[in-house]
Amino acid sequence: MPALRAGFSPLQIRTLINAPSSLLLRWPGGPLRGIAQLPASKSESNRALIIQALAGGGTLENLSDANDTELMQRLLADPAAEVFDAEDAGTVMRFLTAYLAVSGRPAHIVGTARMCQRPIGVLVDALRQLGAKIEYAGEEGYPPLSLQGWKPELDAEEPAELTVRGDISSQYISALLMIGPVLPAGLRLWLTGKVGSRPYIRMTQSLMQHFGATCRDLGKALEVRPGAYQPADYTIESDWSAASYWYAMVALGPVGSTIILPGLREHSWQGDQAIVGIMDQLGVATEFFPDGVQLTQKAPAEFVEQDFSDCPDLAQTVAVVAAALGIPVVMTGLESLRIKETDRILALQVELAKFGASLKEEGPERFVVKAAEFQVDGQQVETYHDHRMAMAFAPLALCGPLTVLAPGVVRKSYPRFWKELERAGFAIGQ
Repeated sequence: MPALRAGFSPLQIRTLINAPSSLLLRWPGGPLRGIAQLPASKSESNRALIIQALAGGGTLENLSDANDTELMQRLLADPAAEVFDAEDAGTVMRFLTAYLAVSGRPAHIVGTARMCQRPIGVLVDALRQLGAKIEYAGEEGYPPLSLQGWKPELDAEEPAELTVRGDISSQYISALLMIGPVLPAGLRLWLTGKVGSRPYIRMTQSLMQHFGATCRDLGKALEVRPGAYQPADYTIESDWSAASYWYAMVALGPVGSTIILPGLREHSWQGDQAIVGIMDQLGVATEFFPDGVQLTQKAPAEFVEQDFSDCPDLAQTVAVVAAALGIPVVMTGLESLRIKETDRILALQVELAKFGASLKEEGPERFVVKAAEFQVDGQQVETYHDHRMAMAFAPLALCGPLTVLAPGVVRKSYPRFWKELERAGFAIGQ
């Protein structure tokens, strides 16, 4: 059983106790074929839940079964709660902080030990400017937080103006945008410098507009007009981030491998749909159907250069696939990976080295994936309490046997991942 760190919630501890400490993955041979069921988008689900709560109604269909979304539902459903445990969920911590701030209710927001190492000062400073009374219960700039009320400028005639750096997590920006309509005169949010993860910001704007808000992109600023949200119904799309692991499997599978992924849209609000173009270079073609896609193999490029500023959650998957295929890849826009569930850059460097590959920094925030003699032959992959490390390395089982440690981490975004691998033909044992 993995060591239980301080800061794990009772639910997480029970999950870890009941989960296997490792899984041995093997591929029995032959092409990969079939239909893989994806979870619904966690990013869409958690934004929609906050907006639905602010709108006071509406029906959400196909909500994600990821732990982060189920956690958000539970916390929003308890009107009497005073302590909110965001566990290790970034969107829950950040979105809920903004939501509770404008509600004016006293509350304490806590999280796991790792969550309390992830900065939140930018959001807290912004909310304080808008009228929130928030104190740090521990280290300055980091959770846990104590919310003690809300006193906005009620007679304001102009939108509240905030200036935030564009290269911070887009979750801060989305959290502020979503509360914009309930501010007395709305919100004008100025973004400075390079803006990362733009598609996640656009997703937030699109969902806000679906629920009746007016949110305009003025170039260097985003403006939200005042006015209540309206209850609306919405069906969550399947998750493109989860789809990326099936792209990896098709890329690494035997000749003739193909897979169908239902529930994906050609015109998606999710930034991780960028996997279509990235994997086209790494040997996977995408054909869209009315309700999903079919992935098939094609000839890969000899060299790839990709900026991950708008799709950082794809970086681990792409690095692993490129290393296994022996395709040099230059990766930029990885700044936010150091403050995710783990330091994902360091984790990738350590784990890729086990297979004969490297991820080297060859300039300011410019990384290159190389593999001289890549081999999969029974290695153990550490997952670092990070769901994406487990799922990014799992497709390597198509190249040889490997063991994934602490496989229960996938519950964060794709609880049925291992079951879907079994359905696809993988042999999975402990």
